[in-house]
Amino acid sequence: MIKQKIEIQLEVFETISELPKDIQELMNKAQQARKNAYAPYSHFRVGAAIRLSSGEITIGSNQENAAYPSGLCAERVAIFHTGALFPNEEIKAMAISASSSNQVLSEPIGPCGACRQSMAEYEQKQKSPIAIYFMGETGKIVKVASVMELLPLGFDAKYL
Repeated sequence: MIKQKIEIQLEVFETISELPKDIQELMNKAQQARKNAYAPYSHFRVGAAIRLSSGEITIGSNQENAAYPSGLCAERVAIFHTGALFPNEEIKAMAISASSSNQVLSEPIGPCGACRQSMAEYEQKQKSPIAIYFMGETGKIVKVASVMELLPLGFDAKYL
């Protein structure tokens, strides 16, 4: 038996003002998108913003449904919306911001597993990394240089 260790590389920023200007703008768009979340059940609101290689920014927010799990997370709303509108554009970065009506979220909130898998599909399709920045409502921001940092040993089309 061989034991292997998987490590990921994170960058942690103390405040939004420490981010590069273009990423500050992207995070601000994610925070704005979060306000459009439809979250009457969980009261957990998430906004996501994507920057394309052209500079275009697309957004998404989580959309819940009484027939759970028919809703969709902000990350998937944003990435599917981007794929539908700009199928040949390269995704450079995604910013994600989360808040809750039940508490102040001051810790970075990473994407769920389903979103990580969906985001990984787009990264694999374009054959270049997508930088992911995520935060709560306030506090630190975490950056990973690639979706695969968030989904080691991920599933992809080569297994089909």
